[in-house]
Amino acid sequence: MYDAVVIGGGAAGMFSAIVAAERGARVMLVEPNNVLGKKLRITGKGRCNVTNDCAEREVIANIPTGGKFMQSAIYAFPPGRATEFFERLGVPLKTERGRRVFPVSDNANDVANALTRRLRELGVEVRRARAEKVVTSDGAVSAVIAGGEVPCRSAVIATGGVSYPATGSTGDGYRLARELGHTVTPTRGSLVPLVSPDAFCAEMQGLALKNVRITVTDGGRKPVFEDFGELLFTHFGISGPLTLSASAHMREFGAKEYAVSVDLKPALDEATLDRRILRDFEKFKNRDFANSLGELVNRLMIPVIVARSGIDGEKKVNSVTREERGRLLGLLKSFGIRISGPRPVDEAVITSGGVETREIVPATMESKLVRGLYFAGEVIDADAYTGGYNLQIAWATGYAAGVAAAAEK
Repeated sequence: MYDAVVIGGGAAGMFSAIVAAERGARVMLVEPNNVLGKKLRITGKGRCNVTNDCAEREVIANIPTGGKFMQSAIYAFPPGRATEFFERLGVPLKTERGRRVFPVSDNANDVANALTRRLRELGVEVRRARAEKVVTSDGAVSAVIAGGEVPCRSAVIATGGVSYPATGSTGDGYRLARELGHTVTPTRGSLVPLVSPDAFCAEMQGLALKNVRITVTDGGRKPVFEDFGELLFTHFGISGPLTLSASAHMREFGAKEYAVSVDLKPALDEATLDRRILRDFEKFKNRDFANSLGELVNRLMIPVIVARSGIDGEKKVNSVTREERGRLLGLLKSFGIRISGPRPVDEAVITSGGVETREIVPATMESKLVRGLYFAGEVIDADAYTGGYNLQIAWATGYAAGVAAAAEK
C-alpha cells in the first residue's frame, strides 16, 4: 500500500513526489518515458527558466488564466522557496533580465538531474509505465492501474498538457480526470508561434531581428502587448521569444483581428531616425534606392522594405522625395504583420485549458469530487506568461499536492 502514487514524471510530478516523500510518505512515481523530466530538459531553449525573482502578487498578476485560484499555492510556496530548494540540491542559480532565474550552468539537465537524484535519495519508487486508470472505492482513491494494480491512499495527476507530445504530454491526465467526473476546459496552445497570411514572412525565413520592440493590437486602439527583444521570421509567420510572449495575450482568435507592429529602430525617435536616413542617403546619393539600405536593415529584409515602401528600387537616392522618405521612416518604426492565428498546440510551450479549477481545492490541489485525488502542474487550467511563471506554477501546485498527499498516510 502506497501513501501516494504520482502520475507523471515532469516538473510538477517529480516535485510533488519529493515533497510527499520528505514528509515520510511511501511514494511511487509513474512515468512511461525512460528519462524523467523530458520536457523540463528542453525548456527555456535548454536553459530552464526555473522561476522569477519577484513577490507573490507579481507571480499571480502574470497568471492570466487561474490567477485567483493559484493565490493560496503561490503564497505557500513562493519563488524564494523554489530558489532555496534548488540551491540546496546543489544547483546554483542566477537572475537575468526580467528577473528570470536560470541555473548558473545554463543547463536544464542540471535541474532535472537534481530532482532525479533527490527522488533516489528519498527512496521514491519509479515505475516505467503508463497510467491506465485511477480506481476509486466509496468516493475515494484506492489504487492506480499502471503496469498492474498499485493500491494507494492518494493519487496525484501531474501528466502535463498536450504541448510537445514527443516529450510524453499526450493528454492522459485529461482522460483520467474525465473518467473520475471532472470537467476539462478546451485546450489550446499558449506561448506558441504565430501564423501570418503575409507572404513576406516566408521571404525572410530564418531572419532573426534582435533588439526590436513589438506592439500587438486586437483591432482596437489599445495595445494588448508590448515588449522588447528578439523576433524570428519563419515559413508560416513569426516565432522567437517576443512572439511566444505575445501569443499568451492573444486569447480570442476568431473574435478579434490581431496584428503585430515591429519597431525596427526602438532606440531612435522619429526625428533622430530621419536624420540617420538623411545621412545614409547623402552617403549613397548616387546609388539605387535598393542598394542604399544595407546599413539600415538586414539584407534579407531589403527587398521587402523596398516593396512595402512603394519606392522604386532602381530610383536614385538623390531623387527620393521627402514624402517617400517619410514612408520609409514609417515602415522602419512600424513594420506591420497581420496574424491569422496560432500554430498547432503541439508546437506550443505550454497548454492553456485543462482540469476545471472550480473542482479543485486551491490550498491542497485536492479534487472536490474524489477524496485522495490531487492535481499538479500544467494539467490544471492555469497558465502564465513567459518569465519562469509557468514553472513556478508547477512547483507551487506540486508542493501543495505533495504536502496534502503525504497527510493521507
